[in-house]
Amino acid sequence: MNENNLMHLDDLLLTDELVCAYLREHPDFFLRQPDLLANLRLHDQQRGVVSLVERQQQTLRAKNHQLQEEITQLMTIANHNEQLFGLYSDLYLRLFDCNSVPEILDCLSQTTIELLSLANFKVWLSAEHTIAHHSIIHVDCQGVVNNRLANENFYFGRLQQSEQQRLFNQIGVGSVILIKLMHQQQVLGLIAISSDDDQHFEPHMDTLLISQFSQLVAKLLHQQLATGK
Repeated sequence: MNENNLMHLDDLLLTDELVCAYLREHPDFFLRQPDLLANLRLHDQQRGVVSLVERQQQTLRAKNHQLQEEITQLMTIANHNEQLFGLYSDLYLRLFDCNSVPEILDCLSQTTIELLSLANFKVWLSAEHTIAHHSIIHVDCQGVVNNRLANENFYFGRLQQSEQQRLFNQIGVGSVILIKLMHQQQVLGLIAISSDDDQHFEPHMDTLLISQFSQLVAKLLHQQLATGK
């Protein structure tokens, strides 16, 4: 190696990126340097200086623990979804046996409050009616529909106090889901369900089951309202 080459090497700034690039391009480097691999030591904040093998084992154990946690979480979600699907299936069978709007509302209210342990279940119907039921909202909620459900069929999250008062006749409500009831492009009203938990209903929630639920309820309510029951 001549003097020019030595000067060139001295001018070369060795960086982490260059070392990483070299090792990627030469995967057999440590095979050619077994003594370096055996004696390589890494600094660990908790354990001090450890060997490369120990660090690899530690990393693998951490990854394994993370995978176990993810699998447990997925199993918990799957179990919850299975229970939720069973609850919806039972609810649909009960709804098909209802012969009037009050019976439908009884069924929905019981499922929401007793089985799902949610705080409130309310329904607003846009058409004039004489239905007497504790879940019926008697004040005009068209403004809430225009504000929260103008371009969406569902709203998840928090409400202003004026909206809480109008829908639930109270303030201090945690989180809510608002469901637009539509049948053949006609807005029949809305369902308002609340939870005491501020984080229970969040915008990222999946709407597949709720979409099927809203279509069925809207259809059954339309049929009963058309017969005057």
